[in-house]
Amino acid sequence: MPAKTTGPARLIAWKTLGDEEFLMIIDYGATPPIPTLSLNNGNHLANYRRVYAASEKASGRGEMSLDQWFAERDTAGIDLTVIKGRDIETTFGGRITNEAVADVIASYPGRFIGFAGVDPNKGMTAVRELEHAVLELGLKGLNLQCFENQLAVDDRRMYPLYAKCIELDIPVNIHVGVNFSLKSSPDFGRPEMLDRVLCDFPELRVCAAPPGWPWVLELLSVAWRQPNLSIGLIAMRPKLLNVEHSGYGPLLQYGRTVLKDRMIVGTAWPMMPMKRVMDEIRELPIEADIADRWLGKNAKAFLRI
Repeated sequence: MPAKTTGPARLIAWKTLGDEEFLMIIDYGATPPIPTLSLNNGNHLANYRRVYAASEKASGRGEMSLDQWFAERDTAGIDLTVIKGRDIETTFGGRITNEAVADVIASYPGRFIGFAGVDPNKGMTAVRELEHAVLELGLKGLNLQCFENQLAVDDRRMYPLYAKCIELDIPVNIHVGVNFSLKSSPDFGRPEMLDRVLCDFPELRVCAAPPGWPWVLELLSVAWRQPNLSIGLIAMRPKLLNVEHSGYGPLLQYGRTVLKDRMIVGTAWPMMPMKRVMDEIRELPIEADIADRWLGKNAKAFLRI
């Protein structure tokens, strides 16, 4: 278990100063430099290192201590970070255990909120592990990296987990969009599959993250149809939302209008520098109130903090 930090725990979701209320910034997905949160076998992700090489160098991947990471997080203005477990043992032999996630949360009170990771290929074992992670370990959601589990989003092996999420009243994070692993198919991330899932489970709260590239319009159409679907602006540079022909432009248009309450920002550190992500969101041509929604208010509602 990591050594505990000193000082008071942070308040979650909102902080107050006098009679004024200030938005708490929530990073919807990062992996701090804690060994137990690193995938023990990530060879299938080697091509990610090539794609994100420049950005990870800017983030200080492999060079930043945990104290330095917390200092950078504070400089970025981030108050709460979502950390996620992963179980891909049956496909690629790796795992970030739910117990490891829970230990980090306990070691740094008020700084993290955790999602469980289970492997749908394990059947009822995965369902029981999810229930244990929520009821016994205190985790607050489910993380599914479908391309790593080699399963489509609407595969029937997923359905018992979706039903359990509704029973436990927790949200699920689902990887949507292209993946850069050369050991898996990009077809596992097609957004249209989410529509079928949400038609079958209309109570399910889902965040699709990353935001669907190159099927951004397809994801937006599903989100417009399905009121319980949020979009995670994660693992992509926010400035690309305002770059012509980047493929991300429609996210800006719909994210500041009909879907303004369902855009959630994450830094994906170490894939992106934390402060750069926060700064680029604030520099987009959106109203300050919209930026506040993306940076904290929407995550607060999605996580039911």
